Amino acid sequence: MQIKIRRACAEDLKHILHHRVAMFEEMGFREAAVLGQVEAASRKYFAEALWAQTYLGWIAEDSGGQVVGGGGIVVAAWPGFPGENQTKRAWILNMYTEPRVRRRGVARELMKAMTEWCRSEGYGSVSLHASEVGRPLYESMGFQPTNEMRLELG
Repeated sequence: MQIKIRRACAEDLKHILHHRVAMFEEMGFREAAVLGQVEAASRKYFAEALWAQTYLGWIAEDSGGQVVGGGGIVVAAWPGFPGENQTKRAWILNMYTEPRVRRRGVARELMKAMTEWCRSEGYGSVSLHASEVGRPLYESMGFQPTNEMRLELG
């Protein structure tokens, strides 16, 4: 399968939102109200962040120009920390591949494009939160678990 990776633009908002909602749905969040809230908050966030370039998206297309996947990087101001020379961090998120083209290298090509971008921009590291399905790919690319913890406040 031939895959083309390109940078996302404002016109790709519908694809980015589809990927985000579908990703959460596949993780087990199936209540319409919950997914609707995710889409509404994400629409506002991505519209602003694409414009401000605090979210940089990548889109995968098949040879016919159909969008078959996507992912992105959040760039956030961050104080210095060991191994990083910049005052910002990069997080990969919103990784999604359409079910009909899974296991054909789409996610790997997206990850290569995003990690290469991080290297070219001088980042010392990039982080992500891995689903159980995505973990083997990320581990095969050298990602290591970290000590992050979470407290649910609701």
